[in-house]
Amino acid sequence: MKFGGSSVGEAACIQRAADIVESHHAAGDEVAVVVSACSGITDRIIAAADEAATSSEEPAIGEFISALRERHIRLLEATAPDHTRGVTEMIDDLLCRLQNILTAVHTLKELTPRSRDYIISFGERLSAPIFSAALRQRGIPSVVLDGAEAGIVTTANHSDARALPLSEERIRARVAPLLAKSVPVIMGFMGATEQGVITTLGRSGSDYSAAVIGAGISADEIWIWTDVDGVMTSDPRIIEDARVLDEISYLEVMELSYFGAKVLHPRSIEPAMQKDIPIRVKNSFRPDAPGTIIRRDRHLEKRVVKAIALIEKVALVNVNGAQMIGRPGVAKMIFEALAEREVNIMMISQGSSEANISLIIDESHLDAALAALNPILKQGVVREVTHDRDVVALAVVGAGMAGSPGTGGRIFSALGRAGINVMMISQGSSEVNVSFVVKAGDGKRALRVLHDEFRLSENSDETEDAAVSSPQSRDGGPAHARTHLP
Repeated sequence: MKFGGSSVGEAACIQRAADIVESHHAAGDEVAVVVSACSGITDRIIAAADEAATSSEEPAIGEFISALRERHIRLLEATAPDHTRGVTEMIDDLLCRLQNILTAVHTLKELTPRSRDYIISFGERLSAPIFSAALRQRGIPSVVLDGAEAGIVTTANHSDARALPLSEERIRARVAPLLAKSVPVIMGFMGATEQGVITTLGRSGSDYSAAVIGAGISADEIWIWTDVDGVMTSDPRIIEDARVLDEISYLEVMELSYFGAKVLHPRSIEPAMQKDIPIRVKNSFRPDAPGTIIRRDRHLEKRVVKAIALIEKVALVNVNGAQMIGRPGVAKMIFEALAEREVNIMMISQGSSEANISLIIDESHLDAALAALNPILKQGVVREVTHDRDVVALAVVGAGMAGSPGTGGRIFSALGRAGINVMMISQGSSEVNVSFVVKAGDGKRALRVLHDEFRLSENSDETEDAAVSSPQSRDGGPAHARTHLP
């Protein structure tokens, strides 16, 4: 079971999460727990580290440490009053180490990737002992492990490390023997290289930790406890009648994760997928809600489309030129140049004439992308490079689309009837995802049009035969920036 930041952010949340663990422990289940930092703490630690490295004046490191101590001691006293002494000593020791390294960063005016990873791991270092104490308060034996102690061995890619295959053997040796007699509480988001250097696992790192730990102990299931009811058909802040999916496949959720999911990163799916372990996404604030189960079997429900994601803050880059036609190696030059600048490419489309390659990238990477492509432009390999920031991408996802004729026609006919122009289309060979680009002003309306077209709302009951015509799409509705997926 993994509990995210919102699930351990306040005393009542910790108590609720401990209730969940206690109920399963009492039922005879062996449970391992992975916890994130308390909500907002990691962001505050990152800001403090950046200020320490860049501030010309003396940063208020002491005040920051005092505020961290106050919050965590308050949580400890509210959730584990009989265990405050030992855990308070642990918290004070951690905060002393954090203060020392922040002071060193300010003195040296240098924040290396290695020291940054070490610093931002302190959020989980502070939350895990409190959660473990809350379990012991209830009479449940519990031990605390950091990611390295639990056996997560990673690459040396600081802030975006990957678990190595060696992790499975170490987790099986270190965590599995604890399960029969206690509930291990493991600090998420972090691991260590084979040399013992602390690393962090990037976006959704605690989910990834949980999946790696789950695979290592050969868990029956991996449960991701968050603050939403499950994976939804679309963003409920745009689509008022979006519903929770009861079941979705590994492949489908990976596609959705690539296109806008904030919590479940595709990397979090891989360890479970390799061991064929189901993942449940559940709401710790509503533990009785069924949530969403993710597994290998494709749930062949009536709807060919499962969900639709909207991705904002992207940019469209077009690389054009007749010089590209029939010239081997042009694509290689383009993608190597972008890779050297660490530009993340989300979508690719190329015309059969070979005279145009269109790319969707994160908007924050646009300047780096243009700088990377400029030398190729100057060499005359391509005629022009243009870009457009005023775009959004949408991804229509569903395993039922594979081999189902007419799905693409329905997508683009519905958009055409709504007067929405499609600027770029991309589809993978799996046929599980059709992605396309429209003007930013048309994004939310396109999302509503397609949600209606495929009748994904709670009250719809579409059948394969009945889904030929589309209802009238709605205009208006609340504004929001990104797809809301757990």
